Amino acid sequence: MIAHLQRASNTAGLLAYLYGPGERGDQSNPRLVGGDCHGAPVDLLTYSDNLPYLAHALDAPVERLGTGASARPVWVCSVRSDPRQRDLSDAQWADVARRVVGVTVAPGGDPDACRWIALRNQPRQVHIVATLAREDGSLHNAYRDAFHLQTECRRIAAELGHLPASPTLTLPLPEKSMPRTVTIAAEPSGAVVARGGDSLAESLLTHAGFAYANGWHGPRHRLPTSMGREEQAAVASHAAQMLRAARYTVELDPVLDTAPGDPQSLGGQLLAVTDRIRGAESGAELADALAPLLHAEHGVVERVREALEAAGEQITDLDDEAYQLADRFGFASEFLTAAQDELLGADEELRRVAVPAHEQAAARSAAVHDARSAALATSPAATQAPAVRSHSSPAPGEAPAAGPARNSAPRTR
Repeated sequence: MIAHLQRASNTAGLLAYLYGPGERGDQSNPRLVGGDCHGAPVDLLTYSDNLPYLAHALDAPVERLGTGASARPVWVCSVRSDPRQRDLSDAQWADVARRVVGVTVAPGGDPDACRWIALRNQPRQVHIVATLAREDGSLHNAYRDAFHLQTECRRIAAELGHLPASPTLTLPLPEKSMPRTVTIAAEPSGAVVARGGDSLAESLLTHAGFAYANGWHGPRHRLPTSMGREEQAAVASHAAQMLRAARYTVELDPVLDTAPGDPQSLGGQLLAVTDRIRGAESGAELADALAPLLHAEHGVVERVREALEAAGEQITDLDDEAYQLADRFGFASEFLTAAQDELLGADEELRRVAVPAHEQAAARSAAVHDARSAALATSPAATQAPAVRSHSSPAPGEAPAAGPARNSAPRTR
């Protein structure tokens, strides 16, 4: 039992697609199997001619929110069963839909839960459409929905007997002759020596550039003293990375550890971003530090989401039977999509965090001054007043205005 979660912006358009033939023409006999629109007669609105009214019944809480609603308020969950198992009846799929919404958008006993419907148009699957505006005027928090969906779908599949029996794994016995800890240290003589590990660790050390030696100090791997310290550190760090990837515990001398500060590695670049985040002294600096992560199109979060989604698709292309593993990557990608939705607009809010009071006052003063200047600039009286004063002449019979008399004599006290 696999669930695929998506978000949409147009309820009417989505319903028209679900009730139509589909992109491949494989959708037929669309029918409603369940739903709860808080009193709206959805059973009478599911004919193709009444789809706009059905969309309106789902969208009513969203329309009440107005501009406070999400840009993508439609929650779409497609649940499908194992193609190797028999199909479920409409009543069984309706129960699946109720259990799915019960752990996500419409928990049992919640009078203000989101409105939803469940419909079928293909064998072995059901589509659940909900709007994320609740009856009390709040928005449903969809952050953990993918996790809850995966857990509930596995529970349903187990109850239906669709989960295959877990194979018995035969693990190889660990080698007890050598420890699983490898120590790489720089010695006073200038050599770099690695001790510990088993045959696999020895192979990894040799591949990294260490040479095996068995002398007075026992078996070990070492780097020659003729190698420069920077090159020794690079080789030792590379060997430590390979050993850790093979699940060895590596005690690496700090003077040889170059991985944390390596600006060329992706991990090193993200560590530099983390340092900028921790060193931010204002909301604006924090927003600038987070920009490489949260950019909607080119940010790290978006690139990781795309990579996970591509990995799931590639797994499906390589092996159709590995759809459960592919869907795990799909769920991980959807977690990041939910995180992106949660942080939408955070950049502008961050720039208002920790703004000093005097800067806020200066900004308000500048705004008031700009508004006053704009009002004067657009006032007809303000534009005509100088011309009236410069070109006006006294009316007939009226004496010109006399200014104060000027005395050129020096002042006396």
